[in-house]
Amino acid sequence: MLRRAVLASFACLPLLLMSRDGWGGSYLNRAALLLGESLAERDMVWPRSNDHELVRIVHAVARARASSARTMKVPKTVVTAHPHLLLVLENSERAYAAALAGNHQRFVAHILRARAEDKTFRTLITKLGYTLPRIS
Repeated sequence: MLRRAVLASFACLPLLLMSRDGWGGSYLNRAALLLGESLAERDMVWPRSNDHELVRIVHAVARARASSARTMKVPKTVVTAHPHLLLVLENSERAYAAALAGNHQRFVAHILRARAEDKTFRTLITKLGYTLPRIS
C-alpha cells in the first residue's frame, strides 16, 4: 500500500513541476490586478488631469499600489519582468504627482513611460511562457 502511494506521488510530480500556474499563478494574478487598475486610472485621469480632487485620490491609491508591488513576493521564473511592473506603477504615481503640481509636460511624459513599461512587462511575461489573467 505504501509502495503504491509513493509510486503515485512520483507519477504526479512531473505534473506539479510542469504547471505554470503553480510557479507564477499568484504573482500573475496580483500583477494583472495591479496593471488593470493602474490602466483604468490612467485612462480616467488622462483627459481630466486638471481635476485636482480626482488626481489627488488617484495619486494616493497609485502610491499605495506602487508600495505594495515593491514588497510583493516574486517567483524566480518571472523575476526579470518584475522591474517593469514596478516602473509602470511608479511612473503612474509620478504622473499624478506632476499633475497635482501643475506640470502637464511631466504628467504626459510619465504617463507615456508607464504605457511603454506596461507593454514591455506584458511582452516579457509572454516570452517567459505565461499569460496574464484577464480582469473583468
